[in-house]
Amino acid sequence: MHIPPQVTPQVKRLVLLLNGVMTKEALMGVLKLKDVKNFRQRYLLPAISAGLVEMTQPNTPKSPTQKYRLTKG
Repeated sequence: MHIPPQVTPQVKRLVLLLNGVMTKEALMGVLKLKDVKNFRQRYLLPAISAGLVEMTQPNTPKSPTQKYRLTKG
């Protein structure tokens, strides 16, 4: 996957470590993060906005079974 140069180091790290389909908790674990708010604001939401990561259930973003994967771009 091509990572655009304008993405933040946090988003780049997330994209490089995302393997297959992962939960928010699994992603936070591989990134060694504990603060959910920081993870969402600095890693997950910017990666989704940049089109690098997508939700497995986009119609129910707050689903307890929500997972994330790399886009096919």
